[in-house]
Amino acid sequence: MSRKPVYIVGLDIGTTKIACIVGEKLPNGKIEIRGYGKTESTGVKRGMVFNIEDTVDAIKRAVAQASEQSRVDIKSVNVGIAGHHIKSLQHRGVLVRENADVAITEKELDKLRQDMYRIGISPGEEIINVIPQEYIVDDEPGISNPKGMLGNKIEANFHVIIGQTSAVRNIVMCIQQAGLEMENMILEPIASASAVLGDDEKEAGVAIVDIGGGTTDIAVFYDSIIYHTAVIPFGGNIITEDIRQGCSIIRKHAEEIKVKFGSAVPTENSENEVVSIPGIHGREPKEISFKNLAGIIQARLEEIFDLVNFEIQKVNSEHRLVAGIVLTGGGAMMKHIRQLAEFKTGLEVRLGYPNEYLANETSEDLASPLYSTGVGLVIEGIAKYEKNLRTGAIVIENDVIEEPVVVETEKEIVIEPENDVDGGKKTGFSLDKIITGFTKFFKQDNLDKDINK
Repeated sequence: MSRKPVYIVGLDIGTTKIACIVGEKLPNGKIEIRGYGKTESTGVKRGMVFNIEDTVDAIKRAVAQASEQSRVDIKSVNVGIAGHHIKSLQHRGVLVRENADVAITEKELDKLRQDMYRIGISPGEEIINVIPQEYIVDDEPGISNPKGMLGNKIEANFHVIIGQTSAVRNIVMCIQQAGLEMENMILEPIASASAVLGDDEKEAGVAIVDIGGGTTDIAVFYDSIIYHTAVIPFGGNIITEDIRQGCSIIRKHAEEIKVKFGSAVPTENSENEVVSIPGIHGREPKEISFKNLAGIIQARLEEIFDLVNFEIQKVNSEHRLVAGIVLTGGGAMMKHIRQLAEFKTGLEVRLGYPNEYLANETSEDLASPLYSTGVGLVIEGIAKYEKNLRTGAIVIENDVIEEPVVVETEKEIVIEPENDVDGGKKTGFSLDKIITGFTKFFKQDNLDKDINK
């Protein structure tokens, strides 16, 4: 008996694009991408849904592309959430056990986590996710997983992620109107971290900075524990807007020259390097210096990295980030951005690609930082699926029988029909008919065998 493959779908609803990725976990632990779809996002600003109809249409098109490519009927998705409304806090939970001589179970740990969803928060907000940081069993701290231990009292420090109720409901509404079910809602920087960070980096101390179109998402790890998350309401789109205004050109051309010729460091460009932009409605073409273009980009990126550094210092003051910063997202593909980030933060910086956990035959397009969040949503979805299997929250019903099961019997089994309260035989669908049919089948089968001898 073999089990049908389980396909997990990640849906990244971003400011510039909506990406749908279908993945499967292989026996070697790698993730194989079966298909993906991408469409332009016109109904999302700064990570939040502003136009339901446009967003639903974009989701449908991205899902249709991914479904056609993967040949998978997509019904449920793991959705990423971001936006400047996201905030986080630390909270401690306590559970006093009835029997200290019984090993701690995963259900008890889940109960402790679920209790966090009942803490008091401001009106108009709701808890998106609760992430355990460390456990304390009978005043013994620093326990990552107390399952199987003995103890009277379990305490836990949790990282609680909170968002605006209206923003969350708008995403849920878009998913439902697109004809889909939402399996999980996952904070986008956490998803990106799952795709690009190594376990050794999380242990040493690292900050992931995901520069998207509308937002820059941050997650800080130390001792393999997530300590801080934040969302900065600036991303690649505001750089495009700066170029549009600074160079007096239309947005389409501003985006094109940013992607093709943009640089985060003006000194890397010569004064003589220029690009010609077509004039508006028959007007003369306009020449833009690469150096001036880089100056505009640098000014905005410096502001973003100043805010990133501010968020990192909230944790870095007590926990040194030995592994520094990992940049990912579409904005991380800007030329010389690593050098500027190192200069502004004073930390070591590398670019994060979501290829470490992907199978070797994965498309090069998906190995780009542009798809870190989407790939991370698949990874997080697989992790949550496997956890539900362990806890019994879901039961596999899609087993496939590869070989027929042969049943043999030596004697006929007869079950007398039961009488009802009036003394008559029960009518309708009865068990004796089924058994009589089976015995006739096996008697005929034995007769055929005797004839063939």
